[in-house]
Amino acid sequence: MVIIEVMTVLMGVTMGFLAFLVIGGLSGAFAWALYPGVRTAKPKLKKLLIAILIGFLAALASSYTGQFIGFFQSGQMLEWLSAIFASCLISGLYAAVARRSF
Repeated sequence: MVIIEVMTVLMGVTMGFLAFLVIGGLSGAFAWALYPGVRTAKPKLKKLLIAILIGFLAALASSYTGQFIGFFQSGQMLEWLSAIFASCLISGLYAAVARRSF
């Protein structure tokens, strides 16, 4: 019984990690690709990967911060909405600063 409970907890943590990786990665990539500004003929892959990483870290940080403060518990809709909002906001800010078009 204890093994099943431990596996359930680990599976939830792993799935949350992967979900935030997808949410943050997609929002970072979309912010980088769709943000208006100066376009170069050959976009730099390094800046795109940094935008994806920043989006992932923002989603992860908003989730764990909200749980720590007590706004929501793991798996609630508010957790997902805060992760999406934070990753889009931070990725958009990074894309604006990286493209220097403001």
